[in-house]
Amino acid sequence: MNTSYDVKIWDLRRKVSGKTPSYVVRWKAGPREKSKTFKTKALAENFLSDLRQAVKKGEPFDFATGLPQSMTAAEVASGPTFLDFARSYMAARWVHSAARTRETMTYALLSLVPALVKDLPNKPDDEDLRAVLREYAFLPDKRRGELRSEHKAAFGWVEEASLPLVDLLEPAVIRSALDAIALRFDGDPAAANTVRRKRAVLHHIMESAVELKKLSANPLHAVKWKPPKATGTVDPRTVVNPDQVRALLDAVKQVGWTRGSRMMAMFACMYYAALRPEEASGLCRQNCDLPVQGWGLVTLERARPQANKRWTNSGETHDERGLKHRAKDDTREIPIPPVLVTILREHIEKHGTEKDGRIFRTSKGRPFSSSAYSAVWQEARRLAFTVEQITSPLAARPYDLRHAAVSLWLNAGVPPTEVAQRAGHGVDVLLRVYAKCIEGQRARVNEQITKALEM
Repeated sequence: MNTSYDVKIWDLRRKVSGKTPSYVVRWKAGPREKSKTFKTKALAENFLSDLRQAVKKGEPFDFATGLPQSMTAAEVASGPTFLDFARSYMAARWVHSAARTRETMTYALLSLVPALVKDLPNKPDDEDLRAVLREYAFLPDKRRGELRSEHKAAFGWVEEASLPLVDLLEPAVIRSALDAIALRFDGDPAAANTVRRKRAVLHHIMESAVELKKLSANPLHAVKWKPPKATGTVDPRTVVNPDQVRALLDAVKQVGWTRGSRMMAMFACMYYAALRPEEASGLCRQNCDLPVQGWGLVTLERARPQANKRWTNSGETHDERGLKHRAKDDTREIPIPPVLVTILREHIEKHGTEKDGRIFRTSKGRPFSSSAYSAVWQEARRLAFTVEQITSPLAARPYDLRHAAVSLWLNAGVPPTEVAQRAGHGVDVLLRVYAKCIEGQRARVNEQITKALEM
């Protein structure tokens, strides 16, 4: 080991970059000048004190690390950086997570990793940092491929700059992590649900670190931080009534040459059977009992949620998964009214099915992308609605058809247990989230109250 007893230590320097100050310790071991940046003054002062104590004890300083022998051993024993631990966390969770969960975890880390770094020179642009993390660092080895030349400098910088995981035990450091997830990438406040999802990812990472004995405690428990309140309920202004649904479905058929007509029955399933979009995407002919007269039955077995190809097992935009909130091979039966039976029979007669029985797909046999069916939906709204309704939240998204269906069932007096069974939810979630009135219900209720007051 190349060492030196010739050591010079400068006073602590405060550095302001943006709104948050940092503290730089500078020293020289032999011919090489070293520096280390800390998020808080206390951490910097502790490190500076350790250097000075080592000089007093006459310890040799290593040229490569710039540290005395005692601190070199401590540095090695201090554990992984936050980036290293986050990568191992992602690798361990990958196999057991759905594509959307992988995406959620990664986007939380895209906020956290760039915030939990030392103030080293030549910092890459935030967009470049996020790109190398998203496209390389957090992917499994078999998905990663070669690190692109334009990303090498950014990846090398973030590897060197990432804070030690143990630094998150410092309240100021864990607060900087919480501040990071509270903002969008453009610096504006993030939506409440987004903040809560990212905070949940951070919490689970910290719990994993404690479980693996990389941290002595979850640092989130040591700070008082209240996430923004999310509504968690359906806005009643989004919920359409049956007449409006019929007008929208008629309008969908008018969009494009064949695209709208291919999608109409899919939207009908979201309303008349309260299917989620990914459940409609996975619906097969063999799952449907469609009698000539009367009610039919849909038996859901699988869903085909959409995610970026980067996160799916198949490398395609849609992976087959089990039903949400259910065991892997569990199914869900949904009685469907005659109007939907007729729509599905006519759709199958006109467009047929894919080889595997899938009912809804493009003319080339591909699943409809969310951007494609959202575009058709917006065009149908423009055709079916008044100017005031178009600019309102009424049926703003295709998913609002599901909200309308569940609200209709509840207002029709269907027992919540039965509604929950058909919709694929727990009763507690159903009553908290979906128990909303369809448009026009308030007027009827007001009329009933008026009659009662006149008695």
